[in-house]
Amino acid sequence: MNVLASIDQTPDYAAIKTKQNAAWSSGDYKKIGVTLQITGEELAETAGFAAGSKILDVAAGNGNATLAFARRWCDVTSTDYVASLLEGGRQRAKAESLAADFQVADAEDLPFQDASFDGVVSTFGVMFTPNQKRAAGEMVRVCRSGGKIAMANWTPEGFIGALFRTMGKHVPPPPGTKSPALWGDRRWIGETFENAAESISTTIKHFNFRYASPEQFIEFFSTYYGPMHKAFAAVGKEGEKALKDDLLALIDGFNAATDGSMLVPSDYAEVIIQKS
Repeated sequence: MNVLASIDQTPDYAAIKTKQNAAWSSGDYKKIGVTLQITGEELAETAGFAAGSKILDVAAGNGNATLAFARRWCDVTSTDYVASLLEGGRQRAKAESLAADFQVADAEDLPFQDASFDGVVSTFGVMFTPNQKRAAGEMVRVCRSGGKIAMANWTPEGFIGALFRTMGKHVPPPPGTKSPALWGDRRWIGETFENAAESISTTIKHFNFRYASPEQFIEFFSTYYGPMHKAFAAVGKEGEKALKDDLLALIDGFNAATDGSMLVPSDYAEVIIQKS
């Protein structure tokens, strides 16, 4: 099935977000999030905001982009609709003596005035909003003219895009929703943001998932990564083996390691949108 295919059915976004909140609150995402920190640092370098710039991190999770921009002396507001994830970012900032504000907020209904920020950023966060067009519109709305929207999003063709599809075979997504990996598709980004953009740059980069073995990756993610944690819970004992076997087969198709460990490069799109 084409991951980019649309479904003509209006989803119940409120119900979906309630379930998503429960999923992301399960496990312990901060253990996953900290492994992705390099992507926040690279995004901050590419975006190149000057010290003192007002930055909004949307769907910030436990703060990878928040910390990266704060390290570069930006004035960062970190937001997420899952309070426990946001608290993880707050604790990390405190441990590193980094200044940032933290505020619970829904990416589809940001509690900020128009043109409030020099930059609006997200690393593997806003892409998971169920009402994708609304979330994109909110990012545009709160970014000032001449400012930038900067994101890191998994691609449909990469490992994580394939991981979404594999889990979706066992636990179908809510009717009417579209793949989060659309946010890593150049065409969709162009169609979604072109009316508000002076320019759009999309660069495909790679994040390496390095684990002692494929089995360790599955155990780690099924324990701490909310969506996979919930997927295994949903299939129950009778479906656990089939899901695990499919995940192992998926990893085998991407694995560059030859010593029994796991080295899986996963494509992601680094997107920089200059707002007109």
